[in-house]
Amino acid sequence: MAEVISPMDIDDNEEDNDSLKPNNKGKNVVVAGTPPDSRATPWVEKYRPQSLADVAAHRDIVDTSNPLTPLTSENRLPHLLLYGPPGTGKTSTILAVARKLYGSQMHNMVLELNASDDRGIDVVRQQIQDFASTQSFSFGPKPSVKLVLLDEADAMTKDAQFALRRVIEKYTKSTRFALICNHVNKVIPALQSRCTRFRFAPLDSIHVTERLKHVIAAEGLDVHESGLAALVQLCNGDMRKALNILQSTHMASHQITEEAVYLCTGNPLPKDIEKISYWLLNESYTASFRRISEIKTRKGLALVDIVREVTMYRLAFGCNDKLQLGSLIATFTRARSALVAAAK
Repeated sequence: MAEVISPMDIDDNEEDNDSLKPNNKGKNVVVAGTPPDSRATPWVEKYRPQSLADVAAHRDIVDTSNPLTPLTSENRLPHLLLYGPPGTGKTSTILAVARKLYGSQMHNMVLELNASDDRGIDVVRQQIQDFASTQSFSFGPKPSVKLVLLDEADAMTKDAQFALRRVIEKYTKSTRFALICNHVNKVIPALQSRCTRFRFAPLDSIHVTERLKHVIAAEGLDVHESGLAALVQLCNGDMRKALNILQSTHMASHQITEEAVYLCTGNPLPKDIEKISYWLLNESYTASFRRISEIKTRKGLALVDIVREVTMYRLAFGCNDKLQLGSLIATFTRARSALVAAAK
């Protein structure tokens, strides 16, 4: 028998609702007005944007000239599909939209699920359909539509996605759906066509640096310029990753330097990559093998990290992009020609 979940139970007290509330993999909501314990709260949640104005980047999406904000002000939100790499603000943006729409009634009007945990067809038939079919609470002249947030929707099974399509069609008048995913190609076309799509690109270094400086000032951290540059370099536009590395490094070292950041993450130091690149270009095979093996063992480096960083070092300092691209294509062309010749 399907378990009925009333809207008043959604996002209620965590202790009373553990059985209904899925694990959101570090994406739990920090309720506005409840000051979190700075020692116990991950900085990813402590400094999560609470409004659209707080979102660090993607002003083309959240700006007033974009459809998103006018639609929220008129309570005419369409079905949404937010996609892009991790840590680019997809979940934070839709939660800010939900706060703008519902205010203090957000926890009654929003069902938030992590589709990578609850991804089967039973979830669509039970939790989502039960929530969508119940009458919404409204204190205005017009009834408000409810909102279902499906984080990591690309992890849902195909059967669950087809079932969700039918639920969206059936309850469009009373419920809006916001799908969040990393890989849009894993969402079936039938769902994509029913949603307004917004792509979240990786954050540029300027926005990441500004947000990190805000957190550093708020926490009173001792961060060197080289340490801040290392954080920006390693996060690759992922704000969540940057904050996690910053907090982890702070727990391990009072002074956050470049070396402390790289040691905390296990990535090779730039000076080590520079040494390895020099050996590869100038030393004999035997000497290069011995030296690289020694530094790999002594510093606990993974070979895949060494190869990746040496490649990035070559791209950054070798020559211009056109020559690098030409070299890459030429290498694969030679390999293809050798395979074809061997097959004859």
